[in-house]
Amino acid sequence: MHCLQNVTAPIVHPPRCNVLHHFEATIVPHIHPSHTTHVYHHLYEHQHYFPHTESAVAQAASRHLYCPGPGPMPFPPFPLR
Repeated sequence: MHCLQNVTAPIVHPPRCNVLHHFEATIVPHIHPSHTTHVYHHLYEHQHYFPHTESAVAQAASRHLYCPGPGPMPFPPFPLR
């Protein structure tokens, strides 16, 4: 006696992508001359305030299903062996 099996459609996951990085080095000489400038600053401090409150909302839904037929049957209707 063969038991029938239920088989669903396959679940196809997104591909896992691999990235390979290949490097080579090139020497580039950089010359950094230097100069000093003195800058004097005065700070005006503007203070901003942003009071914040939070609230929460909970939502619920229900539905009524009207099913034709004799009504639900206990599962399984007979003992499995």
